[in-house]
Amino acid sequence: MTTTDHNNGSVLDVEIGALQGGSAELAQYAGKTVLIVNVASKCGLTPQYSGLERLQERFAGQGFTVLGVPCNQFLGQEPGTAEEIAEFCSATYGVTFPLTEKAEVNGEGRHPLYERLVGFADGEGHTGDIRWNFEKFLIGPDGQVVARFSPQTEPESAEIVAAVEGLLG
Repeated sequence: MTTTDHNNGSVLDVEIGALQGGSAELAQYAGKTVLIVNVASKCGLTPQYSGLERLQERFAGQGFTVLGVPCNQFLGQEPGTAEEIAEFCSATYGVTFPLTEKAEVNGEGRHPLYERLVGFADGEGHTGDIRWNFEKFLIGPDGQVVARFSPQTEPESAEIVAAVEGLLG
């Protein structure tokens, strides 16, 4: 885990829509630990949905949630409509964690949520643009980024589980 001076501010005041209408209201996660992940349905890493759901089930009762952010910026691997994405996640992986609207994580159209996230370094020192689907950001109860994990880091890796447990007390 890498720390930062947290000058990017809390992610809790960023507005983003929910996958199937309305708002995901990040403010509702104040006091909770959140793992934000840009997700895609047609990626080699898509099976990580299973690990993300197991993390959700394991820690949800302790003030934790996964928040999936569908993104179609990497080889068009999330082409579906909101309904198609929701159906795929539910039917294929039994996903119960919340999903936001589809969002851009890089470039001129980068969502404000990712503007707050990309300045944080992962364990190898990478900052800046999201490298691929399933890049993960761990947000503390105060809304600050506390860790960034590469797309290849499995959701149930010792590194992620220890970081989550450390924030849950």
